[in-house]
Order: sequence, then structure tokens, then C-alpha cells
Amino acid sequence: MTGPARVDVEGWGWRYAGRKLPATRDVDLIVETGERVLLLGASGAGKSTLLAGLAGLLGGSDEGERTGRILVDGAAPESQRGRIGLVLQDPEAGIVLSKVGDDVAFGCENLGLPAAEIPARVAEAVASVGLDVPLDRPTKALSGGQKQRLALAGVLAMRPGLLLLDEPTANLDPDGVAEVRRAVEHITRSDGTTVVLIEHRTAVWADLMTRVVVLAPGGGVLADGPPARVFADHGDALAAAGVWVPGRPVDLPVLAPIETPDAVLSAAALSIGREKRTVVASGLDVVVPRGAGTVVTGPNGAGKSTLALTLAGLLPELSGEVVAAESLAARGVRRPSRWRSTELLTRIGTVFQEPEHQFLAATLRDELAVGPKALRMSAAQVDAIVDELLERLDLASLALANPFTLSGGQKRRLSVATVLAASPEVIVLDEPTFGQDRRGWSELVGLLQREIARGRTVVAVTHDADVVRHLGQHRITLGGAA
Repeated sequence: MTGPARVDVEGWGWRYAGRKLPATRDVDLIVETGERVLLLGASGAGKSTLLAGLAGLLGGSDEGERTGRILVDGAAPESQRGRIGLVLQDPEAGIVLSKVGDDVAFGCENLGLPAAEIPARVAEAVASVGLDVPLDRPTKALSGGQKQRLALAGVLAMRPGLLLLDEPTANLDPDGVAEVRRAVEHITRSDGTTVVLIEHRTAVWADLMTRVVVLAPGGGVLADGPPARVFADHGDALAAAGVWVPGRPVDLPVLAPIETPDAVLSAAALSIGREKRTVVASGLDVVVPRGAGTVVTGPNGAGKSTLALTLAGLLPELSGEVVAAESLAARGVRRPSRWRSTELLTRIGTVFQEPEHQFLAATLRDELAVGPKALRMSAAQVDAIVDELLERLDLASLALANPFTLSGGQKRRLSVATVLAASPEVIVLDEPTFGQDRRGWSELVGLLQREIARGRTVVAVTHDADVVRHLGQHRITLGGAA
């Protein structure tokens, strides 16, 4: 079958194995062929779980318990995978092969398309998402935003009847956001593709989508209809549920800029890279003010994440030196890249771009206890810190859940909490607000503002203009304009 797909969701729900409550339940939904649905809801409402169900990716009883059913063109999604394209919340999870061109071609090859047809599809898909790199570029050398474009290109090359997108612009710079939007618009206009898209920030997509469906936190559908009507009729309820409603800014203070910074970290003529022979950025003069918020901005691929890891002491400098203030030095050593791991723990804490990369334990409670235990705190101190962070970041009800079963927004809040548990002097975060609903975003940014008020230093890599506005007392821009 070709052409746009139809979706029927009938009383559907899913409970992950080991969890008492379902991720979502009682979802009834019909998506007609060619509809473009913006799927909204608070972090943890089950949006990504529903998308995984639509893609046929949820397994048997060993993985969880299903209620109701989902049909794509009248059949189970598992039997329609050639008709369904899914871009996951974590772009790394969709990368299969080591070269860009090979990875984009992989899905087409699995569909058994004629070999002569595939190169043109690959070239068209790569161009449509603005992934301006050679096709033989190693996928491991791409930035987070470039990996996100790569994942979308691989799906677009297959020309699916049902396109499922889980926060496809979350790690992209403004140009990348515009290019991905244009790519999705092109495939819907040219092929009439049915689209179900999750995105917390609704303003980018609202005028392209024909319909908004909002999942209720406790299950079922909270609102359903044309975007303008849903936002007008249910704006207050949606904002209260954590949905970003266009035209409703968050109520947080804007921190005053730092005019004459007292540097806690600095570098001159710095060159950075992930590998010794590959320079990502060079000639950088960097100052990180003590007790203030610094934002690192710039286009995808400019080296923002690499700079963050270098400042945090997790990557060595290729040339030049990152130097810490004397008050932050360990054993008299002022270069963070030469500190021991336990010395870094209380001096510079790092939140990675992919939250899963820092998870070590089987439950949230144990995960939050890792840092305090490494610092040999008493059991009572550990419990007090863990309990406080679980409450502050709205994770208390999930204390015994496995971190890998959380939603993207919940994983991000947990990754921030694991760093705060060790009370470092400097907190370095890579895209800290990725995957956050309005409520989670406000709590997370407000928490970082409170840490700054306590004298801690925050460094945040971000494409989020609101983070720049509310945390950017000092700004480092790489690769030209942000």
C-alpha cells in the first residue's frame, strides 16, 4: 500500500514492566489520511509511549502490559513497519551505520528499493533537512543537532505513509529548526503524508498542523481540535497541565548581566576537539564569571558541547589551557583536565547532552545517591539530599523506577538532579531544557537561578532563547551568530 496512512487508536494504554501506574491509558483517537497532528501533554503524560505504540516498537508481556489496540491502515503497526517512519527523541538511537550516506540509505535498502533509486533519495533527504556535510562523514563526528537532522533524513528518504516525530527540533539551532520545518512541510505537501508530531514548543508547528491532540496526565485525551481553537478554548487548562501555550511567557526573573566578571574559569587562545587531530574550534578566549549564569550559543557543529566538556575537565585542551581560579584548584592544580574524578565531583558537575550517558543505577533513588555516597556522606545525609531533589524536580512518585523508562523530560530533570546532589561549585549543562514542558522548564530554570543566587556558577549550552534570556548574564558565542 502507498499514500498517506490512517490511524485508529481504541482504548489504548501501556504500563511498563516494573511500574505500578501506566505510562498512558484510555486513549481513543482517529487520525485520518493526510492529517497533521501536533501531540501535546505534560512531561510524562505518555506522548513518546504512544508514538512507540504507533510505530509498533513496544514488545510483549516481558516489556509491559498493553490495553486496547492500535491499527495503521487497518492492521497492527508491527506488520506495517515499511509504512511507518519514526524519528526518536534521542537521535543516537536511530543511527545504525558509520557513514552519513550509508545511514540515510539504510532504511531504503531494508525496504528493498531498486539500488539505482536510492542515491537520489539520499541526496534529496539530506538536502531537505540542511545536513551540509559530506556523505562519507563519520556519523560519530556529528554534533547532537546534526545527528537529529541525520535521523530525520533517513526517515524522509523512505517516504513513509505515516511520519512520527518525537521532538525533532529539540537540539537544533534556529536555522536548523526552520530547515526541519520546511522538510516536514515539503513531504506533507508533496506526498500528503500523515504526521503525528510531539513538540513542547508549539509556536514553530502550530500553523502547519491541522489538529492538536493533548494527552491528559492521568490518561485519555484532554483536548482535541484545530490548533487555534484548542489554544483559545483550553489555554488556561493547558498551561496548568504544563503545555507551552503560544503567547504565554513564563513568570521568572531576568538576571542582570555581568559587566566586570571575576573569572572562575578562563582560557586564552584555546583549541578544542574530541580527537587530537580534529580541531573543532580554535583561538578561543573564554571567561566564565564566578557566581553567575553563562550561556554558550552558536550553530550546530560550532563546538559548543566540546567547549562545555573541555571547561568541565572531561576533555583535554588541544592547545591553550583552561585555568580555574585559585579557590577552585585541587592540590594546587588549576587545570580541570588534570583533576581526579572525586575532585571534579565537588568542583565542576556536568550534565551531558544525552541524559542516559550519565545513568549508573537501577532506580532514581539509587541514581541520586551515587554522588553523595562517593563523597562518603552519612546515610541520613544521603537520604535527605535524595528526598529533597526528588521533590524539587517532581520525581518523587518515580523514586523506584528505572531511569531508562522515564520520559525524555523526566530523564533530563534526573540528570540535572544527579549533579546537584554533589553540590559542585560550577555546574555545566548541555541543553538543560531539552524535552521540558512549561512546568518542568520553569522549575528547572528557577532551580538554576536559585543555585546562582547561592553563589554557584552555571554554564549552559543552549539553543533556547528563553534560557538565554533568563540565565544569560554572560554569553559565549561560537561560530558566528547564534
